[in-house]
Amino acid sequence: MSLIGIDVGTSGCKVAVFSEDGCMLASAYEEYDYQRSQPGWAELDTLQVWDVVRRAIHKAVAGVTNDPIKALTVSSLGEAVVPVTNDREILGPSLLNFDVRGAEYLAELYRVVDDEQLYQINGNTLGNHYSLTKLKWIKQHQPDLYQQTDKFLHWSGFVSFMLGADAAVDYSLANRTLLFDLDRCDWSDELLDRVGLDRSKLPRTVPSGSVIGSISRSVADELGLPAGIPIVSGGHDQCCNGVGCGVIEPGRAMYGMGTYITMMPVFRQRREPGGMIERGLNTEHHAVPGRYVSFIYNLGGALVKWFRDTFATAERQQAKATGQDIYATLTAEMPAGPSSVMALPHWGPTGPPKFIADSCGVMAGLRLETSRGEILKGILEATAFYLRECFESLPTTGITIDDFRAVGGGSKSDAWIQICADILGRPFVRATINEAGALGAAIIAGTGSGIFPSLEVGVETMVKLDRTFYPDPRQQRLYDDRFEKYRRLWPLMADYLRELT
Repeated sequence: MSLIGIDVGTSGCKVAVFSEDGCMLASAYEEYDYQRSQPGWAELDTLQVWDVVRRAIHKAVAGVTNDPIKALTVSSLGEAVVPVTNDREILGPSLLNFDVRGAEYLAELYRVVDDEQLYQINGNTLGNHYSLTKLKWIKQHQPDLYQQTDKFLHWSGFVSFMLGADAAVDYSLANRTLLFDLDRCDWSDELLDRVGLDRSKLPRTVPSGSVIGSISRSVADELGLPAGIPIVSGGHDQCCNGVGCGVIEPGRAMYGMGTYITMMPVFRQRREPGGMIERGLNTEHHAVPGRYVSFIYNLGGALVKWFRDTFATAERQQAKATGQDIYATLTAEMPAGPSSVMALPHWGPTGPPKFIADSCGVMAGLRLETSRGEILKGILEATAFYLRECFESLPTTGITIDDFRAVGGGSKSDAWIQICADILGRPFVRATINEAGALGAAIIAGTGSGIFPSLEVGVETMVKLDRTFYPDPRQQRLYDDRFEKYRRLWPLMADYLRELT
């Protein structure tokens, strides 16, 4: 028996088929870009992405023979939702979390629910990167679309729905709306009433690993899937990443190296809200029952993609034609020690603790002799420095991290992982399968369909580890000094921005 994991991200879709013991039998990846029809807007063309997802599924399934598929699960990006009808008609695009639309409602929302009240119910504080403000914007600016929509579905639920499942959302993704009651595990009528949104527009909530339907005959015929196989509810991609690399117990954290660089620690009990709010830390259900997670993140992977597209256009085209790894070529140019370039990784909206929407990036220390490799290494170091600021404040909340599990496309790079280990001062363990979101989804599919009695057993059976990267004491001391210099950059930049406005 084999299991399918589908991982729908901000810039691409990965589909992989795994055997029950965790061997990847086939996979397919398809990339897409988000659209910017106006400055500050960022959305996915739902019809285009759905076509890409179907194509990736078909390619992956075609690569498997003589191994019957038992079940599938979808992992996906967090806050973005898709408007659909009950007849599975797609009604519009999907607004991404860094789309500026909805920011105008924050002042009004603060008057009806403050951060402490919201955190007690939902485990998050207000921000424009959640679904809530996007839904408010659609309701006011596109009232016809809002009225025609039967359900707003997160991408995991949307893809499952289009494959034949019922309209549903798991707890981890429901949390990304700001409308979910963390303790009751259902939509909060109190919050919905305060913010003026309709519960009927939202799907039912279910735990990760619940069977929510089966593959329809028409979809099965189109994609080469067996009709009737179970569709199991998935989760937020970061939570599925955690499952796919074995981050399911306290003391361990996932270090996702994709479009977002994300540090995700695990804990068992909800923490005191004041300390979490002060540090910009959320509380969300893990895909594993009885566990919670929090996210510390920045757009580091997007910065690396920007670097590739800006400084290596010719090499990118050549690598694409020859099948080479462009990132391996670029990281090979980096110097051995810390870079002479110091960067502030604010190319886009930042994550915890400040959630700064209107900053901008900085590269300091540039000289005529500065190499391309030094610039890239300065960017990689900056993304880790950013996370270190939050990491150092975790013990006061009672959350501890003894080691990290590195996953995502960036984890293919030995050099990048070593930078992270040296800056954060903790061992980094790389999973054998770096696309852990798809593997985590497959493990959840195996649990929901009865192959594994629990997610813990599924993880033990399917997750394999590659190697451990330990901090280099000498590099760590050098980075400690560089980190103190890095910490001065944002206060200087904040003063500069205030002067401009």
